[in-house]
Amino acid sequence: MISIKSVGSRLLGTLVAGAAAGTTLLVPSAAQAAGTAATTATATTAGTATTAVTRAAAVSDVLLPGQYLKPGQYRRSKNGSYALVMQADGNAVLIKGRTPIWATMTNRKASTLIMQRDGNLVVISGRTPVWASGTNGSNGAHLEVQNDSNLVIYNTRHKAAWSRYMIMVTLGSGRNLTWPNALYSHNRIYRLQLQSDGNAVIVKNGRTPIWSTKTISKGGYATMQTDGNFVVYSAAKRPLWATKTVRHGAVLQMQDDGNLVVVYGRTPIWASNTGR
Repeated sequence: MISIKSVGSRLLGTLVAGAAAGTTLLVPSAAQAAGTAATTATATTAGTATTAVTRAAAVSDVLLPGQYLKPGQYRRSKNGSYALVMQADGNAVLIKGRTPIWATMTNRKASTLIMQRDGNLVVISGRTPVWASGTNGSNGAHLEVQNDSNLVIYNTRHKAAWSRYMIMVTLGSGRNLTWPNALYSHNRIYRLQLQSDGNAVIVKNGRTPIWSTKTISKGGYATMQTDGNFVVYSAAKRPLWATKTVRHGAVLQMQDDGNLVVVYGRTPIWASNTGR
């Protein structure tokens, strides 16, 4: 099991606040469970087997290939501490009690969360994908809501293909990058990691730094602004470093060759020039 301890401490308050912003948090009840299950207990008395069947709202901690969560449905960790809820406002939110700790940040009403058979976890509004884990190619993978507060997609060999700390390939417009989250290339060889000291670093194979913003500000964060500028901020919200790109709607991508690129449509407008 991949644990949160392997990727760092809990998320910063900025992500928690962002997950809750503009949403109404749905606290799951047994009636909202995506299906119920019958539990069978067998007891033997004087050589005679008697079977008692009790029905309970058995909420699974797993979203299997082809399964989906409609608004109000959820999956819950085995210890009951965490629930992944598909809200009516279109946001898939991981909660502890009433506190959101992670979200897809997709506020499109009546959306559905689908664990596709190709291994991609997707939020779909109508027929339009509005968020994805980027794990297509891991055919037969499933999602688990773990007791340690992590969300993990496991492939058929039970190897982790994604966790809630991983942003795959693209940091979208208006999205933040905070410790301990990282932006990964699809091949998993490269990642852009915002370290706890405020430095944004491209790391190869999990150990070798090949580029950084050279910014030191404990508790800082980075954001792909809606104006197309990727900026590292101090904890006091003072800009420390920026790509100085202005194209509304541009996104940041971590490519398989190790190059970090700001892309507008299909046109690169800034690059770290770290491609092999």
